[in-house]
Amino acid sequence: MKFEALLAIVEDEPVFETSLLLSGKVDPADIHKQLSRWVSGGRVYRLRRGLYALAPPYGKVRAHPFVVANRMVRPSYVSLQSALSFHGLIPEAVHATTSITTGRPGEFTTPLGTFVFRHVQKSLFQGFREIVVGTHQPAFVAEPEKALLDLLYLEKGSESEAFVSELRLELDEGIDLEKLGRLSRIFGRGKVRRATEAVVRRAGESTEEIEVL
Repeated sequence: MKFEALLAIVEDEPVFETSLLLSGKVDPADIHKQLSRWVSGGRVYRLRRGLYALAPPYGKVRAHPFVVANRMVRPSYVSLQSALSFHGLIPEAVHATTSITTGRPGEFTTPLGTFVFRHVQKSLFQGFREIVVGTHQPAFVAEPEKALLDLLYLEKGSESEAFVSELRLELDEGIDLEKLGRLSRIFGRGKVRRATEAVVRRAGESTEEIEVL
């Protein structure tokens, strides 16, 4: 396969998998060899085994980090600090894209950024939706309340007032406290309940009013 043929197939794709190139009468060994050459030559980025992106200036579409994250590990959705920052709920810039998966946790450093995956059980894999995050690029992203609950669930000491205070949550920017209370129930009783109560107190509400659990 020539590079021009690759561009004709994938230049509108933010990321692409090797399988996209293997349809029709092609030699898989030749495809893999050419991909290795293009990666070495800086024309193509290798994100993980079988997943690639065109390097500038060849691609028409620059991949949004959330789209890359969704494709790096399946199933997964963007959550935690990345989703909170996306929703405008924390002031800090986030330098790695953090996601939730039911698969193995892990971290990938690529030319398109660093991607961190945290594991949860299947019953907690909910509270996200598809959002257009780039130029016609849909990605699965946690709703604000679920992004916060995922963080409270996975981080040590999250039930403390100090932890909640250090988050500097912009609670008037889109957190529905009643929804937060309802969603917190899927995590069971314990740390997440206490952490949710700390968030509610910080918002100036009482835990009775929203029935946290």
